[in-house]
Amino acid sequence: MAVPYQDYYEILGVARNATEKEIKAAYRKLARKWHPDLHTGRQKKEAEEKFKQINEAYEVLSDPEKRAKYDRLGSNWRAGQDFEPPPDMGDGYFYSTGDFEPGLRSGFSDFFEMLFGGIRSAGRSAAAARGPVRGQDVESEIGLTLEEAYRGTTKTLQISGSKVCPECGGTGVRDRRFCARCGGTGTLPDLKTLEVKIPAGVREGSQIRLKGQGGEGLGGGPPGDLYLKVRILPHPVFTVRGDDLEVQAILTPDQAVLGDKVSVPTLDGPVTVTVPPGSRAGTRLRLRGKGLTRKGGGRGDQYVRIVIDVPASISEAEEKLYRQLRALRQ
Repeated sequence: MAVPYQDYYEILGVARNATEKEIKAAYRKLARKWHPDLHTGRQKKEAEEKFKQINEAYEVLSDPEKRAKYDRLGSNWRAGQDFEPPPDMGDGYFYSTGDFEPGLRSGFSDFFEMLFGGIRSAGRSAAAARGPVRGQDVESEIGLTLEEAYRGTTKTLQISGSKVCPECGGTGVRDRRFCARCGGTGTLPDLKTLEVKIPAGVREGSQIRLKGQGGEGLGGGPPGDLYLKVRILPHPVFTVRGDDLEVQAILTPDQAVLGDKVSVPTLDGPVTVTVPPGSRAGTRLRLRGKGLTRKGGGRGDQYVRIVIDVPASISEAEEKLYRQLRALRQ
């Protein structure tokens, strides 16, 4: 009997020469997107079908023996095209102790059952039987203001992750079928609320490790860790240049010509800076030790860049004085 051909590579959106790592990454991304628990109404039914296809594709492409058997069909088939296995395909059923009972429908397509007998490998169950398995490490980002990174702070974060399915214990299998609760992934979406202490002096790209806040372990194994990558948010006043900072000091023409004392912001509060007479636009004044904390100790510097602001409007008296200045320079 002919059945519709399933293009498992197309379902996962990977090339036929995709690596195991690429296949796993594609599967996880799609499983999160189409998990039935994340959809409602009519979309939930569509998500359930997509989820079954994704799991079936991953079941084949993540197993070297199944993938090799599937690849023997070649790349000339198109999704939905009628398919009958060539005579030289053989039975090729993958049975092992603890697998599904022969002939028991597991939620796979007729195409899968024609090739593999509807039998799902016991990979997850076998892994669980080997003993405790440490949970996966998880990576995420945390955005900090420049002041928070410099001084340190405590942040309350909500982290989207996953937890071990309580119905199947993370195996993805229950009663010899795909676990209905998690759809065979072994995990469920999870939202954690954490209070994170940010140490003073963290920088762009720094990693903060939260021990035991990653993925749950299997079979009593310890949880993984959560790694937060620091991202410094753009600042309205300070520009970060390595260990140094830069701010602007906006002067009127007379301040630049005659010199003046101006207030300049720093991370430690405002300071008074002496602008020397004859300062030109673009001149940089150095404030030693007012930059960011260096990894080896000490601090960088802060630079004050001079910007000269020409008034948009002036009084008659000011205009008269400017004309007198121009006359003197001719």
